[in-house]
Amino acid sequence: MDSSALFWLVLGLVSLVAGGELLVRGAARLATLFGLSPLVIGLTVVAMGTSAPELAVSLHAGFAGQPELAMGNVVGSNIANVLLILGVAAVLTPLVVQAQIVRREVPIGIVAALAVTALALDGRIGRVDGALLTVALIGYTAYTVAESRRETRAVREEYAEEFGTQTRPRGALAVSREVAIVVAGLVVLVLGARWLVDGAISIAETLGISKAIIGLTIVAIGTSLPELATSIIAGLHGQRDIAIGNAIGSNLFNLLAILGLAGLLTPDGITVPGGILRFDLPVMIAVSAACLPVFFVGHRLGRWEGVMFLGYYAAYLLYLALNAVHHEALDEFSLAMAAFVMPLTAVTIAILVWRTLR
Repeated sequence: MDSSALFWLVLGLVSLVAGGELLVRGAARLATLFGLSPLVIGLTVVAMGTSAPELAVSLHAGFAGQPELAMGNVVGSNIANVLLILGVAAVLTPLVVQAQIVRREVPIGIVAALAVTALALDGRIGRVDGALLTVALIGYTAYTVAESRRETRAVREEYAEEFGTQTRPRGALAVSREVAIVVAGLVVLVLGARWLVDGAISIAETLGISKAIIGLTIVAIGTSLPELATSIIAGLHGQRDIAIGNAIGSNLFNLLAILGLAGLLTPDGITVPGGILRFDLPVMIAVSAACLPVFFVGHRLGRWEGVMFLGYYAAYLLYLALNAVHHEALDEFSLAMAAFVMPLTAVTIAILVWRTLR
């Protein structure tokens, strides 16, 4: 493997994390300076900020003529956000699931995942598809702003503790400082995306692995690092509903904003490889749907659920690895998952939901 390709990939990952952190902090504080609602900040600015690496990578990949890498990045990131990020965060400390996450964000996320899959059936997310997703994003944002009028004092205090308590403009100097931080974050993100995509493409070509697989694994995990860091820090600081809200909100923005803008702005749209359409998109839908009963039970994500999520993510990565090299054990592994592991998990969750309803 070319050592320079690995160097640029690692440098790109580090830059994406640093740029995402700058963008999230700067944008959140800038929003509070102008008196925006903390709930709006959390569900829009922070979620979009932690999704900025995926946006930068997908746009760069689309313009660089690597649309399959862009699609793999979004789908892989959404799977990683739930199974890997929430799994790690829940293992470290049980997470609280607010009722509105179960009632609103998770169902909207499931509908968005189904809509993206329907639009991708022709093998491409084109300009019309991108426009539809962008309109849906605008509608969701407007709905969130309207709903923010109902937020509780506890939610306000929690977001104020995380991102600062300023709610009114405090002069041109404060605004200029936060704008500079946002711009710096965007610059680092763009550079990091370019380095990461170029390094990933070189590694894929050297190893003979499809760019879609690289997007689903290395790039997806790398661009999900801001969500991972945010969720872990929020959980350890006792802000456990933020940990879940960040991951679920980022998934929604990945589908609506990133695929929407990438499909709308890139010259030829986003190509959807057959493998992603047949396997990874259904996995993404299943993961999104599984959140509903898991979150409903006790309105918390405990350590055993975190271990289960991590186990399924390891199984998903193993499947991708076996499929990439056409290993003879792939059929036996798939049969074991389909005939034993997944039915057992479904039965267990169903029993827990039944007990909760009783």
